Amino acid sequence: MVVWRSIHERTDMKPQREDSVTLEILEAIDTRSDVTQRSLALQLGVALGLTNSYLRRCVRKGLVKIQHAPANRYLYYLTPKGFAEKSRLTAQYLVSSFDYYHRAGATMATCYTSMVARGYRHILFAGMSELTEIASVRAHDFGVELVGTIDPSAEVDSFLGLPVWRRLGSANYYDAILFTALSNPRDLFKQLQGSTDVDRIFIPAVLKALLEPDNRFI
Repeated sequence: MVVWRSIHERTDMKPQREDSVTLEILEAIDTRSDVTQRSLALQLGVALGLTNSYLRRCVRKGLVKIQHAPANRYLYYLTPKGFAEKSRLTAQYLVSSFDYYHRAGATMATCYTSMVARGYRHILFAGMSELTEIASVRAHDFGVELVGTIDPSAEVDSFLGLPVWRRLGSANYYDAILFTALSNPRDLFKQLQGSTDVDRIFIPAVLKALLEPDNRFI
């Protein structure tokens, strides 16, 4: 399971990170009892020592049981408490994900409302991401025309059935830009600032944690 960490607005990241790692460990063990700590470390993207620390914590909490196997190997099993915790964390993740989609959709709606109020109807996305997909869906509620996407790092020529340009100067006519970049957002925003009227760039509040604090947010 890939946990969407980077774009969630969290008030306390450490517990969320621990829950995420714990869930991935429990899922890995549930799938394969002979999983190794090294393969777990690679899967989690953390150091081997940290993986060992998380595993020991799961054992102390009674979530995981370790059994010694031949050839100096170990087998890991989920305890009944471990299965229950896995279910709880999975449900928590799903609720969090749905909440994110709801909040992201709401902040896109706020942007579109502001654009329409100013007479902007031809909208260009800045950056290909999950947010672009959410923004594309919400656009249908506001009668705006989606022009396409500007993304300097794009490796494709179309996204969501619309053209993709690597340079703003190549894009078709647009009234306003809806910022949806998640990869290197600050770099892209600086490029746009130097190429177009900043008052026509609309930045969803859901992205405020990824950009400079003095940027203008909708």
